[in-house]
Formats: sequence, C-alpha cells, structure tokens
Amino acid sequence: MAMMQFELVSPERKLASVEASEVQIPGAEGDFTAMPDHAPVITTLRPGYLKVVSASGTEEFFVTGGFAEVSSEGTTVLAERAYTRADMTPELTAELVAEAEAAHKDAGTDASAKLVADMASGVAL
Repeated sequence: MAMMQFELVSPERKLASVEASEVQIPGAEGDFTAMPDHAPVITTLRPGYLKVVSASGTEEFFVTGGFAEVSSEGTTVLAERAYTRADMTPELTAELVAEAEAAHKDAGTDASAKLVADMASGVAL
C-alpha cells in the first residue's frame, strides 16, 4: 500500500507525524481525501474532524480551522486549534460552540453565521 507523510500541527503542539495511506480533510469548500500522489492543493479548513488512516489504524482529530497543503511530499495541516477525538469532552464542545456564537454576535456576518453552523455540526460528529 502506498503511503505519504502526514503532519498535523497547531500553535500549541505537534499532534501527529505519521506515514498515512489517506487523510480525510474538512475543507472549507468541501471535504476531500488526500492520498499518495494526490494533485497538489492548498485549502482552508472548516471546523470538523480530520481522519488519518495509517498502518496502526485510524486516528481522528477535531480542527477549528486552518490550512491544509497536499504535495508530492505528503500532507501538512496547520490548524488554528486541534484536539484528539478523546479530548472532545461535552464541556470542550460547548466551549467551542459558545466561542463561535460570541464571534458571530460581534461580527454579525454571513461568514460568522456559517462558522457557528460548521462548529456546531462539526463537533457533533
């Protein structure tokens, strides 16, 4: 099975650095799966779960936003904030949704409303 290097980093820490066969990415323009030899692309992320498939199994991480770069060398995700699936407690989930709602209240834009909807649906998965 073909593999590619995958890196997930946030400002606080590096969450993953593994050889992966696929990475399912919550792109702002739609979800997609990066695989070895994928066409190069850079995209923004929406809040949601990123899934990494490697020889040791599937790992899931919740990202609040950021960027993903897919290249011939692998896939790198630079997340605004990222958490393991195990980190996603009901308390953290409620905190993230409340932060998105407060940002929408301050901004009052269509983009901030979409952020609230994405955050609420993303953490619910």
